[in-house]
Amino acid sequence: MLKRKTAGESVFDAVNILGMLLICFLTIYPIWYVLVNSFNDGQDAMRGGIYWWPRVFSFDSYRAVFASPGIMTAMGVTVAKTVVGTAAHVFFTAMVAYAVSRKELIGRNLYMTVGTITLFFGGGLIPYYLLIRDLHLLDSFLVYIIPAMFSFFHLIIFLSFFRDIPEGLEEAARIDGANDLSIFCRIIIPVSMPVVATIALFHGVYQWNDYFTGMIYINNQDLQPIQTFLYRVVAQSSSNQMVAAMPGGISKSVTSQSVKLATMVVTTAPIVFVYPFLQKYFVRGLMIGSIKG
Repeated sequence: MLKRKTAGESVFDAVNILGMLLICFLTIYPIWYVLVNSFNDGQDAMRGGIYWWPRVFSFDSYRAVFASPGIMTAMGVTVAKTVVGTAAHVFFTAMVAYAVSRKELIGRNLYMTVGTITLFFGGGLIPYYLLIRDLHLLDSFLVYIIPAMFSFFHLIIFLSFFRDIPEGLEEAARIDGANDLSIFCRIIIPVSMPVVATIALFHGVYQWNDYFTGMIYINNQDLQPIQTFLYRVVAQSSSNQMVAAMPGGISKSVTSQSVKLATMVVTTAPIVFVYPFLQKYFVRGLMIGSIKG
């Protein structure tokens, strides 16, 4: 027999629902506002009053973005560094984590102690810049890949998962003649897809959103990612030059603000589309180590 809720419980549930709806609205509406204004005529948007739907629907701001010199090159650099950087980061960090998870590794506790210290202390920007310079990574695509190949924080997440893998899997593989590398690639990685997808999502979002690396270590315009391009649009008003370079039919209907909004949508959309496909792995990966027994 179902128990009827009291009036106080019903009010409490209603307040909770309203509170969650308010939080959802406050989270989603800024994104919707940017999207709506990016699809509105730029000159018309300057009048204000656009909150829910474009008043004068137009693709001109997006045409201005994709017609601007260098943006497609920047988009290609971003896609390349996200794909290559994420694959290299996941493989290398997982490989190191697998080695550290072995109890027979000599100096294992020392490695963990030194790695933990790096979570709290760093050398600073100037020594890091000098290191990148001495490694000849300035104005090189590899500056996006090599320095970001390893993260001790992500190693800890991998360790939490690897410790739960039954040792019998490795023992059976060794009996069949498999070495450590073969065990890692053919057994450990396939059974670790939840944590692999989680780390891939973490690092993929970082690689996609990273503008600082391109701003500090890259002077070659052909190697700058889309986020650095966006930074220059927003911080240096380069969109005014962009608008001036557009054909007359486009430049009359766009503004620097409309181009900024359209660029934000273009740079954010790919990650938004990819996330739903990784969400189930992401949730499972976040639960690693939270439940014992």
